[in-house]
Amino acid sequence: MKKKAIFPGTFDPFTIGHYSLVRRSLELVDEIVIAIGKNDAKTSFFTLEHRIDMIKSIYKDDKRVSVGTYDSLTVDFAKTVDASFIMRGIRSVNDFEYEKTIADMNRKISGIETFILFTEPELTHISSTIVRELLRYGHDVSEFVPKEMVLNIPDRK
Repeated sequence: MKKKAIFPGTFDPFTIGHYSLVRRSLELVDEIVIAIGKNDAKTSFFTLEHRIDMIKSIYKDDKRVSVGTYDSLTVDFAKTVDASFIMRGIRSVNDFEYEKTIADMNRKISGIETFILFTEPELTHISSTIVRELLRYGHDVSEFVPKEMVLNIPDRK
C-alpha cells in the first residue's frame, strides 16, 4: 500500500522552504498532495488559480506530487484523497506549539497522523508572509521561490 501525505497551506507564495519540505518528505512517503486551503478570511496576493498553476509548474515532471484545493477541515480533505498522513514544517519553537495542538486534534478526530519536518537552518528566515511583503514593494524574490516560479510572478515595479 502506498504511503500518501498531504501538505496543507495557503502557499501564497510557495517558497523554497516549502520546496525543501516536499523534497524531503518524498523520502518518507510515496506521494504527496500539496493541499491549498481556501481561506476567505485572508487576502491573498496571488489568486488561487495562479498558486495552483505556479506549484504545478514546479512538479510537472514528478508524478509523485499533485496539487489540490479544499475548503473544509484538513483531515476531511486528507480522507478524500486517501492520505494517511499530514506533513507540516516548522521553523521555530513557536511553530511547534501551534502545530502540536493541531496534530493532536487531527489525530483525535480522524486517526490521521501528522509528521513534522524541521526547516533547514539556512531557510528558517523565509516565510510566505515576508515574501509577499517583498513582492508588494516590488523587490526581487527570486532567491526565495523555486526557479520555476520566477517567470510566473508578475512584475510589480
